[in-house]
Amino acid sequence: MTFKAEYIWIDGTEPTAKLRSKTKILPGAAAGLAELPLWGFDGSSTNQAEGHASDRVLRPVFVCPDPIRGGDDILVLCEVLNTDMTPHSSNTRALLAEVEERFAGQEPVFGIEQEYTFFAGERPLGFPVGGFPAPQGGYYCGVGADEIHGRPVVEAHLENCLTAGLGISGINAEVMPGQWEFQVGPLAPLEVSDQLWVARWLLYRTAEDHEVSATLDPKPVKGDWNGAGAHTNFSTRAMRGGAGAYDAIITACESLGEGSKPMDHVKNYGAGIDDRLTGLHETAPWNEYSYGVSDRGASVRIPWQVEKDGEGYIEDRRPNANVDPYVVTRLMVDTCCAALEKAGQV
Repeated sequence: MTFKAEYIWIDGTEPTAKLRSKTKILPGAAAGLAELPLWGFDGSSTNQAEGHASDRVLRPVFVCPDPIRGGDDILVLCEVLNTDMTPHSSNTRALLAEVEERFAGQEPVFGIEQEYTFFAGERPLGFPVGGFPAPQGGYYCGVGADEIHGRPVVEAHLENCLTAGLGISGINAEVMPGQWEFQVGPLAPLEVSDQLWVARWLLYRTAEDHEVSATLDPKPVKGDWNGAGAHTNFSTRAMRGGAGAYDAIITACESLGEGSKPMDHVKNYGAGIDDRLTGLHETAPWNEYSYGVSDRGASVRIPWQVEKDGEGYIEDRRPNANVDPYVVTRLMVDTCCAALEKAGQV
């Protein structure tokens, strides 16, 4: 008896990493994380090694059922190590693990809204050959074949994510034709990041079967069309309730705007961010920081219900769709939790 384990990892392509995967046949029944073996790969083909010393190591960090193959087969997300078992320079997960451990007592959680765009060849779904569809307006959360494109892929992806046991919390059609969103969380930093990477892999793999491609390009169509982001919702135990919860929320918002923090974050929020964060199409300018209640034109939004209840979370609207979730969660935990700790709001 054997089962298939699809080993998935993040490569070293710059400025935006790609997902890679390959299949390992293992004996016996499907194994848990602790029983899965290390595996190697050719790092010189993934921008993670030179040809003269190309071996790199895959260490399993997250496992779930494989909804594509079914049965006992599994998906195995891995981090990349050097052959001396140290984290490879492209391994951003290792850096997040250190920060999450340091601030674990604050119980940070995230919900990430992953936008993406379907393409058929060189055209976004819904864009006619040699022209453009009707202006934006009816596509967001729309219904009907004249406004919605790619729903069969979206539904199949959602079902695959649920079958895999991922923490998917919703889907919706977005503002541009052929553009959609799914949400992962609320989960702890490593959990939400691991699961978002697997959900991305499932998105690409599901779209393959429908002969379309999905892109996380933050501005897939230039001009008067919305870009694609990964709005990142963040909360700590202190922000979620109790005396001073709203004060903690304001502290977190203000910490993201202090000193060099706005640029420290934005430069790590995904390649091409200046194309998307223009101050138009529900964005703030990339080089200005602001926060406000119910303000989708601010860098960071406090939902109206959060202000009303005096507790909850904040939404950083700046991350691109192509952001590395290990990086954005690390930066937000490091900045906000340190500020809350300094203010005694933990």
